[in-house]
Amino acid sequence: MKHLSIISKNLRGQKMFQILAEARQLERAGRNVIHLEIGDPDFASPPNVVDAATVALNAGHTHYVESSGLLEFREHAARMTNRSRGFQPTTDQILVTPGANIQLYLAMACTLNPGDEVIVTDPCFVSYISISQLVGAHTVYVPLRESNGFRLDPNDLAEAMSPRTRLVIINSPHNPTGSVLRAEEIENIYKIAEAADVYLLSDEVYGRMVYDDESTQFASPSVFDQCQERTIIAHSFSKSYAMTGWRIGAVTGPAKLIERMGMLLETVTSCVSPFIQYAAIEAMSSPQDYVTDMIRAYRRRRDLIVRGLNEIPGVNCLVPGGAFYVFPNIRGTGLSSEAFSAHLLSVAGVATCPGNFFGPAGEGYVRFCYAKSEDEISEAIDRMRRVFQ
Repeated sequence: MKHLSIISKNLRGQKMFQILAEARQLERAGRNVIHLEIGDPDFASPPNVVDAATVALNAGHTHYVESSGLLEFREHAARMTNRSRGFQPTTDQILVTPGANIQLYLAMACTLNPGDEVIVTDPCFVSYISISQLVGAHTVYVPLRESNGFRLDPNDLAEAMSPRTRLVIINSPHNPTGSVLRAEEIENIYKIAEAADVYLLSDEVYGRMVYDDESTQFASPSVFDQCQERTIIAHSFSKSYAMTGWRIGAVTGPAKLIERMGMLLETVTSCVSPFIQYAAIEAMSSPQDYVTDMIRAYRRRRDLIVRGLNEIPGVNCLVPGGAFYVFPNIRGTGLSSEAFSAHLLSVAGVATCPGNFFGPAGEGYVRFCYAKSEDEISEAIDRMRRVFQ
């Protein structure tokens, strides 16, 4: 029998896609399923972006381009960073990628050796754990507490640091909890990384999705070193512009690291399709009203699902400050995270993601994605009431 590689045996994938596959199977059998398990906006991509891709295709932008990305794209991305974060990186600090997930792999593969430690929050986005195992690093968890609004406490991070730490990953707004780190917390986290002279990967995929409450303003550690020394910004167009299927994003970081990440990207996937890059340029350079309208809709949906979940016996849900997820405590139902999600899917046709899939501290919680219409959210809550009344 032929053997598989150690790398292949370390693959874990993203379990929410596996739940999606199970839900699709139920749909093929005739069941009606409300999909709250996966972070895919129900909005269409902006029409002007679709038009820009069509124009680019008809203009013949269907061939290879430089693996680092179109210079025009990187120039627009640099100016957008200046508008949103107050500094303008050089174009050699920016790498165009097929979405943000691969940015995590490129960054971890280029900063971590087998046995090195990478610090992540618990719970966290599942790919952090999967990629850490893939590259042979040791994952160190720092727990997020419901009592602290699921925000990372810098003191907990400081305690988790060791001489083997090489990378710290933070995510704000946070997947799966929707928490948003405060500016002073971000600054303290940066100082901890600076004192240890380690890289700090800031996953800012949901950076546009903050609901403008007084205590939930977006902040980025990149302002302290302008991504020249240690900060790496992971970002994509998937969530903000409802472009999940386009697979387009840009990562910003120290130029020497970005060069190495670009070489790895060139090795595994050559380049990003130019017509998709031109569509993304249109997204960056056009008026942002479409994005603003989506954020307003998400806030209404957030309020609707939080109110509804808190009416379910045994369920308690905090109000998240950003992203489009809620992470309710379901311990009062007497069910484990996986049992709760499985029961909800099989009995009520509502697909969710167990909290323990995002790390050990997620047990007792379930992630709901509210990137669905208000009618679908209301129907999901009604189904839950019937199940848990």
